Amino acid sequence: MSRDFNRSPPVGFLLGLPRSGTTLLAHLLQRHPDIMSPPEPWLMLALEAFGTVDHRHPAGSSLVGAATSEFLDRIDRAVVSRALADAAYGQYLAAAGKRMFIDKTPRYWMVLDFLSSLYPEAPRILITRNPYAIAASLKSTWGISLASAGCPSAIASCLTDLAREVPTPAVVSCLADLVLGLPTLAALRGRPRTQVVQYEILVVHPDEEIRRVIAGLGYDPADVTSATVEQADVFSSSTFGDRKIFEKKTIDDRSVQAWRTALSTEEMQVVTDLVGTELLIELGYEQDLRYAQQVGIVDRGPVVTESYRQLFRTCWDLRGGTGGSSFGVSTHTRELNGIVRQAGGGSSVSEAQREKTEEHLRLMNSMVAQLEQVLRAAKGGHGSWLGR
Repeated sequence: MSRDFNRSPPVGFLLGLPRSGTTLLAHLLQRHPDIMSPPEPWLMLALEAFGTVDHRHPAGSSLVGAATSEFLDRIDRAVVSRALADAAYGQYLAAAGKRMFIDKTPRYWMVLDFLSSLYPEAPRILITRNPYAIAASLKSTWGISLASAGCPSAIASCLTDLAREVPTPAVVSCLADLVLGLPTLAALRGRPRTQVVQYEILVVHPDEEIRRVIAGLGYDPADVTSATVEQADVFSSSTFGDRKIFEKKTIDDRSVQAWRTALSTEEMQVVTDLVGTELLIELGYEQDLRYAQQVGIVDRGPVVTESYRQLFRTCWDLRGGTGGSSFGVSTHTRELNGIVRQAGGGSSVSEAQREKTEEHLRLMNSMVAQLEQVLRAAKGGHGSWLGR
């Protein structure tokens, strides 16, 4: 097998956090006769984690992971994964009679290196949205309030459960999106083959923005129909994606400022702490930050934001990722698989994994204590909203 990109179907990736407008943008791109952009395949996340199975698997999760890792390490894993992805994307394109597949899946920020290794030539469309508005949408759509992030020990408890493969509240993933995902995606701006779409501009000038993006993909923007919301079969038949998009027929900008009444001051403060004022300004949301400051939030400095990032990175590394951006077979996982092969069974890897888990959890607890100390110091100098 070889990396013959010329025989592969044209594929691109639409990147953005959940509740940032990815479904809307995909829906509008789908209206072009050459572009296929169905709701959230999640394919790259599954391929990157290939060989990882639930710990209750009757064959033994550690043995499945070790065996598939040993088998695939003898060949080019990327070529195998690319071949499977090409086959899936290609069949969708053939069935729809279209030419280019745009994979829109939130949380691909977790596997960006994997995407680049499989599809180094693929164009990327990055959509950004005001983090305060994302938080408000999480609250109104999924009932997720970020206020709990003001208590680091509560976060640590959830992260501990996550590390031990215990079901955790959805808020943990949403926090990770803002703490790790947003800066990871923001770093893509200005990269080759990357187009940036700002949600706030998209909803005000949808026709112009869609035509700009389509032209950037190399297709005729004149072929796209007017940017209206219609219930296409590929969206209406899926259980994924934002279902609220079909509640209205036109695109408007009422959602742009809705966060100002939807979020409490405490929730605005948490978003500011998690994202950081520097990134808010860098992404072009300085005016929104100024509004939040007028109603009572304070800039508690980069130390608080970086403390949150370090806490989540530690948990992500424990889960098998690299640098907080991947859930795949990492160095840590490969080390454990090596122990399995040497021991000839699963008991040694369980012990090694348990020791590694406990080591990371001790580090997490230490980070939580430091973060709480930083927050107490910041609280003393900037008001007393925390813990109300």
